[in-house]
Amino acid sequence: MKKLLLGDEAIAQGALDAGLSGVYAYPGTPSTEITEYIQESPIAKERNVHRKWCTNEKTAMETALGMSYMGKRALVCMKHVGMNVCADPFVNSGMTGTNGGVVVLAADDPSMHSSQDEQDSRFYGKFAMIPTFEPSSQQEAYDMMALAFDYSEKVKLPVLMRVTTRMAHSRAVVEIADQPREENKLNYDSVAANWVLLPANARRRNDIVTAMQGELEEDAATSVYNRLEMGENKEMAIIASGIAYNYLMECFPEKCPYSVLKVSRYPLPKRLVRQLTDNYPKVMVIEEGQPFIEEMLAGIMPGSAEIVGRLTGHLPRTGELSPDVVKKALGMPVEQTYEKCDDVVGRPPALCQGCGHRDVYTAINEVLADYPNARVFGDIGCYTLGFLPPYKAIHSCVDMGASITMAKGAADAGQWPALAIIGDSTFTHSGMTGLLDAVNENANITVIISDNLTTAMTGGQDSAGTNKFEAICRGLGVSEEHLKVVVPLPKNMPEITRIIREEIEYRGLSVIIPRRECLQTLQRHLKQNRKKEEQK
Repeated sequence: MKKLLLGDEAIAQGALDAGLSGVYAYPGTPSTEITEYIQESPIAKERNVHRKWCTNEKTAMETALGMSYMGKRALVCMKHVGMNVCADPFVNSGMTGTNGGVVVLAADDPSMHSSQDEQDSRFYGKFAMIPTFEPSSQQEAYDMMALAFDYSEKVKLPVLMRVTTRMAHSRAVVEIADQPREENKLNYDSVAANWVLLPANARRRNDIVTAMQGELEEDAATSVYNRLEMGENKEMAIIASGIAYNYLMECFPEKCPYSVLKVSRYPLPKRLVRQLTDNYPKVMVIEEGQPFIEEMLAGIMPGSAEIVGRLTGHLPRTGELSPDVVKKALGMPVEQTYEKCDDVVGRPPALCQGCGHRDVYTAINEVLADYPNARVFGDIGCYTLGFLPPYKAIHSCVDMGASITMAKGAADAGQWPALAIIGDSTFTHSGMTGLLDAVNENANITVIISDNLTTAMTGGQDSAGTNKFEAICRGLGVSEEHLKVVVPLPKNMPEITRIIREEIEYRGLSVIIPRRECLQTLQRHLKQNRKKEEQK
């Protein structure tokens, strides 16, 4: 059977066809569509595959390990910066190993289309000493899922699969299986001593996993996804990984004249690298992301061989690759593109008309006009756009949950007033612990949890704390007297500005929750309700 699928959808379908029992994820571009596809899948509904969103990537990874412990197959999905959040359980999962297969899908975002950095998740696989797959096409992404789950169960280790934005969000025809594999049954084969990481157990497992690296590397060398393709040109050879291999092949529709080592599976197969490079004085490394392979080659290749790529300036050090970028690196002519038209006015991203965040920022700016040294610490979400005109209302945005802790740190330094603005989903993701720190010291900050009842920035997924925020704040110890809820509408502006001003003047911790549903999800819900009424 053939389907036209996004890379994300091919991954999701591949996991379902491989006998998936649960997907655990927090929404983040460019990985979000994987979980959404599984949530809408008929086979997932029929089998009751777990498919609800998690509070954050750490809880997702840990829950998947629990499913693996019981012998079933679990998929964990996140964008690259989510790997930082789940790093503790992810790295330790190499020590515990697996029972049921675990695949961790990291979607990297070169050129930072919707991210804070260009982090390359392959480093996490090397760091944790676990096998890593990097598909070069949607078909490979689909096929690799079954192999990854099988391999995870064979070597008793999780598998990291790394894709990038273009792979995740481009479409191709994919040949899929006619019949999904059955789910694993519960089994009790987990060895408790592997999963209890007391130092004595962890040292033993560390020796085992370290000793396995040669086996994992040889498996990569013999994989169908890593292969040598010999060419006639003897002046240079090429190593191309993941989607960069496709970019290279697009440059040569007939046949690539260079000998090419295609790499889509790690540990890096040194035997294949040496086989390629022994006879070539120069090797170009074409890889999407950071110079991961390029940096490793110095210790593998003959000392006389010249290595070129991102580090040498033959390819751009930052940003995405493309067929044209590869052509330029190879000295090939690049087709003329259209010149930039100055008649088209730029349209930077902006908060939706009527969005509740707009009213929150309007109120903040009105109040802070009287506090010239005020600092507002922002966070990750739609409301980060408050940095841009016309609001220019926030002074920082670093990572999920940092607004509260940065505001507290500023207050510790003597800053007043210090405000934190954080969204509802981001607050439950990683803001609650920061608020507990602030409660414990009665930090002199004002925290604004701008609640639009959804995870809006990634498309309106469920938010873990919806209708629970007052209870969460009380449970963390926020004073009832300084826990306020407002409705961000223009007609309520006098009340909102009064409350913000009062809580700034209070020398201690206060929390304000402006609550109004995101217009996008509101329209969606109204449409769904009308449809239900029509069907009655």
